[in-house]
Amino acid sequence: MATRRKNPTINRGYRVADQIQRDLSALIARELKDPRVGMVTIQSVEVTPDYAHAKVFVSVLVGSAEETVEALNQAAGFLRNGLFKRLHIHTVPTLHFIFDRTPERAADMNALIAKAVESRGKDETE
Repeated sequence: MATRRKNPTINRGYRVADQIQRDLSALIARELKDPRVGMVTIQSVEVTPDYAHAKVFVSVLVGSAEETVEALNQAAGFLRNGLFKRLHIHTVPTLHFIFDRTPERAADMNALIAKAVESRGKDETE
């Protein structure tokens, strides 16, 4: 017998956020024609419990992060309309795009760790 989850609305929120992430990726790649939006990766989506707002965390591989986020926020209405056609929920959230610096921080941390390992290796050989 299957076990019941304690709060099904929490799981639904995660499922809606995941679906928004997948659909937004497709919309940005295929239908958004703004030249300021280069190669964008959607890192995560956080949806409020009432589905009124969604924070979309993006990282930018090519181009200026500020220009890209500004262009995405300007195209938020267009993207929301595209989501409305794809999602089958009563309220499609208002989108708020935020630049996510996590990949940059991870690269910096990896560089620091590599430098520490390298200097430790030099100390052990001396």
